[in-house]
Amino acid sequence: MSEFVPVADVSSLPTGEGRTVHVKGRDLALYNVDGKFCALDDQCPHKGGPLGAGMLDQGKIVCPLHGWAFDPQSGQCDLRADKVVKTYPTRVRDGQVEICI
Repeated sequence: MSEFVPVADVSSLPTGEGRTVHVKGRDLALYNVDGKFCALDDQCPHKGGPLGAGMLDQGKIVCPLHGWAFDPQSGQCDLRADKVVKTYPTRVRDGQVEICI
């Protein structure tokens, strides 16, 4: 059964920033993309790079190891259509970012 789990204070993740959060035994990358919070698996499908340690560039999450870029909404890779990172619904509630796991 899925549930929303609080992972961060809204104020702790400014627009354009991201980080890795640990939720129910999983590492997820959490980003603030123009005020909308996006969550996806933290591991890049290319070489396992930590996407939470990457950066946002023109609205895409860029892996810090080899520069693969992913759409934060769909998880779709710009370079390889067959490489998709799983995404998770998010919401803001009482000043907390929550991810549905």
